[in-house]
Amino acid sequence: MIDLSRTGNVVRTTRETKVQAKVEIDGTGNAMAKTTIPFLDHLLVTLAAHSLVDIEVVASGDLAHHVVEDVAITLGEAMSKALGDRDGVTRFGWAVVPMDDALALASMDLARRPFTSTDLKIANSSIEGLKSEDIYHFVNSLATSLEASLHLSVQYGGNDHHKVEAAFKALALSLRQACTIDTRRKGPPSSKGAV
Repeated sequence: MIDLSRTGNVVRTTRETKVQAKVEIDGTGNAMAKTTIPFLDHLLVTLAAHSLVDIEVVASGDLAHHVVEDVAITLGEAMSKALGDRDGVTRFGWAVVPMDDALALASMDLARRPFTSTDLKIANSSIEGLKSEDIYHFVNSLATSLEASLHLSVQYGGNDHHKVEAAFKALALSLRQACTIDTRRKGPPSSKGAV
């Protein structure tokens, strides 16, 4: 699944967790997620399927919060490593995604200035056994370690599962666009000459 083009492989080992993440930016959306948290696995598979980034994540740890956080950090680092100096990338990506009753928006900038604004409008304290606050923490940690500016919001929806899944699909599509090589661009995608 992983080849030698834009790939990243990162292992993170702490006293609380062990996480290995591999990515292939120019993949086909294949995913293998084994985090011990079923809904997180589902979200990672969704992210891969719609970004077309091949993702492999294997994680274990003492507490769900630690696993969620360290998976996000490790996956973001692997993606950042795969993007290298980011020369030639489109840099910006955005998407609007409906999923049944829910509508989500995402906008991303890969300019190495980490920032997140996340409003998922989750009504309940957990979804499918995953704490809602940990979902927010995943998004923020991923964007920070990827060194991306990410604005992710749910406009409306009645079902929390649908809201979060729509948000991850929008995130995936914005990532796919931002990572795409712009064949007309030479060098960094910035008027400053560096991202």
